[in-house]
Amino acid sequence: MDRRSVIKNAGIAGVLAAGAAPVVHAQGATIRWRLASSFPKALDTIYGAAEVFAKKVGEMSGGKFTISVHAGGELVPAMGVLDGSSNGTVEMAHTAPYYFFGKDPTYALDCAIPFGLNSRQMTAWMYQGNGMKLLREFYANAGVVNFPMGNTGAQMGGWYRKEIKSVEDLKGLKFRVGGFGGKVLSKLGTIPQNIPGGEIYTSLEKGTIDAAEWVGPYDDLKLGFNKVAPHYYYPGWWEGGPQLSLYVNKKAYDGLSSEYKAIVEAAAAYAHTDMQAKYDIKNPGALKTLVGQGVKLHPFPKDVMAAAFKSAQEVYAELSASNPAWKKIYADYSAYRAEANLWFRFTEARFDSFMQSQKL
Repeated sequence: MDRRSVIKNAGIAGVLAAGAAPVVHAQGATIRWRLASSFPKALDTIYGAAEVFAKKVGEMSGGKFTISVHAGGELVPAMGVLDGSSNGTVEMAHTAPYYFFGKDPTYALDCAIPFGLNSRQMTAWMYQGNGMKLLREFYANAGVVNFPMGNTGAQMGGWYRKEIKSVEDLKGLKFRVGGFGGKVLSKLGTIPQNIPGGEIYTSLEKGTIDAAEWVGPYDDLKLGFNKVAPHYYYPGWWEGGPQLSLYVNKKAYDGLSSEYKAIVEAAAAYAHTDMQAKYDIKNPGALKTLVGQGVKLHPFPKDVMAAAFKSAQEVYAELSASNPAWKKIYADYSAYRAEANLWFRFTEARFDSFMQSQKL
């Protein structure tokens, strides 16, 4: 059987998994790819971003480039989408990069770190700063090409069975917290748990964990966390502007025509904006509903915020001393953060503070 026949019958995913050279598709060729999500279908905002992306790719290609979207666990485990897109099991994945901080903490810089960038700053750093360039270099080692694809905006601080009145109440707390926030919280005595979104409710209900954070009011209401934990804290200081990412297998991406590469880039950018717009529309009403159902809103105590900030700086210093990839990217990230916060202090922050004090 010749090589052309193998490609025709096995499909690009099989060829890539076998380690063959990338197949270069002719301009306007018909392509069918699969995208593995880390999220359950019930979350129409975060899972839905991949569907928005796939639809746009289909529309812009005149139906010739089709992508099927699969929820976490359908093709690969929710936390296995990086490996799946890296080794060619699937051509694409949509995920929160900080899920893979166990492989290398540097992944978190493509999503969110405690007391990091807000959503606008993250987008600016990626598209107009050095973020995309630096992270593309990093992801080359994993065999994937990354694109920003979604941001939730600043998140809530999660659901707790008992009140958190001081930093002492964090000690021994079994807390489901996404990604890198757990490294900071563990220094404060918390026991972090990295559990996929679809498993959080059951774990909280059974008491396997004492607290859990996910995203914000809209998703949290859909998942029903208020039924098993009454205390809802804010802000999610570990996720001031968490960015979701699209991963594309490098060999598969290299095989796309310039037209299809442009379509992938444009569709990802569209889905990136669309996700946060949806959250900003849906969260206000959902928060009102939750409060109406008896949820108790609390700001984190000042000593918790101060201790967490101190812990975060210690973690970053340790990583910069031991991890060259982290040191290189974080140096640029933190330099931009300082500049951005100086500007926001005089504009966005002051404007927001005044507007939120008014009774409109």
